[in-house]
Amino acid sequence: MLLRKHLSGARILSVTQPGLERVLHINMEHRDEMGDLCRKCLIIEIMGKHSNIIFTDEKDMIIDSIKHISAAVSSVREVLPGRDYFLPETVEKADPLTVTREELRDIMSSKAVPLYKALYTSFTGISPQYAQELCYASGTDADLGCNLLDEEQNASLHNSISAMARAVETGSFAPEIIYEHEVPAEYCVLHMTSYEGCGARHYDSVSRLLQDYYAEKNTYVNIRQRSSDLRHIVTTALERNVKKYDLQVKQMQDTEKKDKYKVWGELLNAYGYSAAPGDKSITILNYYTGKEETIPLDETLTASQNAQKYYDRYNKLKRTYEALSTLTVEVSMEIEHLESVLNALDIARSEDDLIQIREELIESGLIRRKNSSKKVRILSKPFHYVTDDGFHIYVGKNNLQNDELTFKLANGSDWWFHAKKIPGSHVILKTEGREVPDHVFELAAAAAAYYCKGSAQDKVEIDYVQRREVKKPAGAKPGFVVYYTNYSMAIAPGISELTPVDQ
Repeated sequence: MLLRKHLSGARILSVTQPGLERVLHINMEHRDEMGDLCRKCLIIEIMGKHSNIIFTDEKDMIIDSIKHISAAVSSVREVLPGRDYFLPETVEKADPLTVTREELRDIMSSKAVPLYKALYTSFTGISPQYAQELCYASGTDADLGCNLLDEEQNASLHNSISAMARAVETGSFAPEIIYEHEVPAEYCVLHMTSYEGCGARHYDSVSRLLQDYYAEKNTYVNIRQRSSDLRHIVTTALERNVKKYDLQVKQMQDTEKKDKYKVWGELLNAYGYSAAPGDKSITILNYYTGKEETIPLDETLTASQNAQKYYDRYNKLKRTYEALSTLTVEVSMEIEHLESVLNALDIARSEDDLIQIREELIESGLIRRKNSSKKVRILSKPFHYVTDDGFHIYVGKNNLQNDELTFKLANGSDWWFHAKKIPGSHVILKTEGREVPDHVFELAAAAAAYYCKGSAQDKVEIDYVQRREVKKPAGAKPGFVVYYTNYSMAIAPGISELTPVDQ
């Protein structure tokens, strides 16, 4: 109502920004009740929880504001009707658009904090993320103490800041959303070289960029929240199986003594006659090693009874070893399966993806179906990319899709990729009878590295083989396969050179 009173019929003269502050000035003019020409300014301060919209007259006196800030709230600045408006400068910051090399050296030498922190606390308009980018572009360690910069590093950093300044002054903006694992990780209006290798979507409009970024970010957060119950079930089962496996391995180590007990039994049967009644041990020649060996004895038993006692121990440990040899393999496979499900939850992008993962857990017996008569319709589809050469690459989002891609979509001459000994997606490279160039193999391998548990590593070892070499053992868990011959390559994870195909 206040703005309607003052600004009805007004026209906007200019929209300005003081320096690189997060402040917008919308300058307007209108005629008052007497018909005289007046000027007003609407000031939008975008400062997190301190954000405000302030309405001032042509003398910079505050007419009103969305938030009233009294002296009791802020000792720096009052924002109340009748007070003069000014932009507080609680921290004196330099302008990166005009800073000289000498001024930069003086600013950096006066601080003893990491370089990237010194940049965003010393200059206006530089965020922590872009401070990291400036350090990366200059080839300087972001965590280096800024007071330790030498002349060469200072000059390189100033060149990076100058390049940024030129881009701002000439309006050479390149708005883009940067993606990591198909999830919006960051957005920027100046290209950030520190994210090379990550996927990016370019925009002509910053407003459209922000709209898409926060919409996709909210979708991702919602999926993470919706998957929390599945993640809890899988994590609990995984922890239980890891404990079981550790216990079984320890028991297996204890069975390593079994052969020793068998030898002791044989030696006592051969030389036990030399033991006197009541002896607690006997030292006899071990004809397997040619060395003498001391064998503990139960003094209440005869030598032959002690031998039988050691045979009994051997047989018990042998049975335990045989049972554990099977159990440890089963538990190890269950751990591998559960880790692959967690990886599937990490790369899930929609409710349909979660429905298919839930279906897999139901089939595995980890979840009960609420309505046994109702079969859930699966709508989730694998990731689908195409290379510049026209080769199609498919990536399974979960184990059910992995099986479908490998044993239904792919034919014998297609290529199959998977991270070596790491939970991850099955990746299928369709050949369609064409000879595959080396760089296409690398693109498919990079995708397999990107969608595995080790994607944070600089390089991941990827196994690849023609689909005809991949087999599924009878009764194996979804997604589990075996192959006995393969090629391997170590490659950096990434999908930036692949074009997504809408599904």
